[in-house]
Amino acid sequence: MEPRGGWLDETEQRAWQGLLAFAMLALPELERAQRRHGLVHIEYGLLAALTERSFRLSDLASMLNMSQSRLSHRMNKLRDRGLVTVRPCLDDGRVTIAEITPSGRCLVEKIAPEHVEDVRRLVFDSLSPAQTRALADALQAVMSGLRMCSPD
Repeated sequence: MEPRGGWLDETEQRAWQGLLAFAMLALPELERAQRRHGLVHIEYGLLAALTERSFRLSDLASMLNMSQSRLSHRMNKLRDRGLVTVRPCLDDGRVTIAEITPSGRCLVEKIAPEHVEDVRRLVFDSLSPAQTRALADALQAVMSGLRMCSPD
């Protein structure tokens, strides 16, 4: 049976192999850096997002393309460490709001420079500005397609 659209052409194959290599080599390296601070990468992402402003949990899950149950599990871990607070919305008791604590903000401020350096080293140092723009555009299109497939 032929796959829809036929087999991957040479360019698609190179792109797919590059994505796999990135997932297998770069993401674990970023994860190890976060573990030194007692976090997994998604927890750092949650904290970093919350440094900008407080979020409704449903909006945070949508923004980070996470299921509600996965978000709830991670938020509980961060709350238990005193890095975030989770409270009902004053205007709508059905809505839950997440906020970063001063301890959480301190941790992000400590980790952020190292994280940016790692991301630059692993991704952007090898790309020209034009390649970076093309990568951003391509990944934005991929993420839009993935969000359409999300079970939530």
